[in-house]
Amino acid sequence: QVQLVESGGGLVQPGGSLRLSCAASGFSFSNAVMRWFRQAPGKEREFVALIVTFSGFTNYADSVKGRFTISRDNAKQTVYLQMNSLKPEDTGVYYCKVTVQLRDYWGQGTQVTVSS
Repeated sequence: QVQLVESGGGLVQPGGSLRLSCAASGFSFSNAVMRWFRQAPGKEREFVALIVTFSGFTNYADSVKGRFTISRDNAKQTVYLQMNSLKPEDTGVYYCKVTVQLRDYWGQGTQVTVSS
């Protein structure tokens, strides 16, 4: 079965960095589109970044361009989100998502809190 397990969240000061990981299993990771989303308290879940694991093509939300970098390791079946220059508005639960055979799968999420 498809499983996504996020890790790497935590508390960081504004301007700091974190690297999130999403370990995947149960599908063809090297031929997938992996996405990161986030959800702040009281707000809807929003798209952050995506990567096409076969080609390495990436795309980002405007709010994180130039600060966040998505990458993948196909051998480890893991996707990463390097987050630099973090701002308080980046606070939220970060989720990994994949669509397999028209069905969406989400991880359990990892909390990121940016605060002084």
